[in-house]
Amino acid sequence: MIGFTAKAERQINALRRHYERLERPEAVRNLIAAVQEAAEQIEANPAAGLPAPRPYPELARPRRAWVQSGRYWVLYRTTTPPVIVAVFYDAADIPGRL
Repeated sequence: MIGFTAKAERQINALRRHYERLERPEAVRNLIAAVQEAAEQIEANPAAGLPAPRPYPELARPRRAWVQSGRYWVLYRTTTPPVIVAVFYDAADIPGRL
């Protein structure tokens, strides 16, 4: 099972609380499914991630990779084992939130 940094866990929990406040249970389910799918993709092939989200090539960093899952971008360390570092809604200001 892939690990999450404390920051990634806080981001996921904040997104979940946001959707719950808006009474959007489908958005909560989609978030959970997207994070689970991303974790499975990363575990299956950690080298398959992108260097950065396509709209933000300036975010490329050594030993980091990105996968898109549903409407979310997931940043992870390419260490052994890989670790999820952050989760962003695809329309978020990702550079401004890193």
